[in-house]
Amino acid sequence: MTVAALIPTTGEHESFVNAMESLGHRGAPTTIGRIPCLSYWDGRLIVAQGGLGKVDFAVRTLHLIERGPPLNGVICLGTCGALTPDLAIGDIVVATETVEHDFNRKLTEGPIPRFVSDRSLLTTFKSAQTSLPLDISVVCGPIASGDEGIDSTARARELIDKTGGIVAAWEGAGGAKACNFAGVPYVEVRCVSDLADEDSQTDFRENTPVAMSNLARLMTCFRES
Repeated sequence: MTVAALIPTTGEHESFVNAMESLGHRGAPTTIGRIPCLSYWDGRLIVAQGGLGKVDFAVRTLHLIERGPPLNGVICLGTCGALTPDLAIGDIVVATETVEHDFNRKLTEGPIPRFVSDRSLLTTFKSAQTSLPLDISVVCGPIASGDEGIDSTARARELIDKTGGIVAAWEGAGGAKACNFAGVPYVEVRCVSDLADEDSQTDFRENTPVAMSNLARLMTCFRES
């Protein structure tokens, strides 16, 4: 099995790579097309930076799919803001679906786009929870995706009502569209770095290393795949 994990921002990517090294896993540098990557465990996991925002993430995802080895799955891996009070900093959310909340139909009526996650990848992550430290929680649910920083409790409530999402993040819908076009299994996996409230900007910067460290532990499930 070969899966690719695309991590949106430089800070998230660096934190993930540092966490993997602290766990004893050093990636081998490689290049796929125009994208620098790290290959782990004889190519079973390929890690690359996906870019900020849905469009950049979709472009890079499709480029990697078309130029790289055949992939059994693509994962959008990064931080998120919690929309519901039962989630805490460091909790991991595996998307049952990614919901594009900022797809605004003005001239015609219609539902907002929803992208159902690949069932096999979902099962892999559910099974991986048993090997994680007890202080890392993994939950499954919808993720609200849009190029918008959610930094108020009022806006968070609006997203819950609109999407049913339990967390909010940026790039997932872009990755989902690219994978749907290419016919590659896809799932979005996020770790809570902030509570999508008025302190979210500060909390995001402070908690990114912790969030990406928890995701690094989760991704070791592909070591023996």
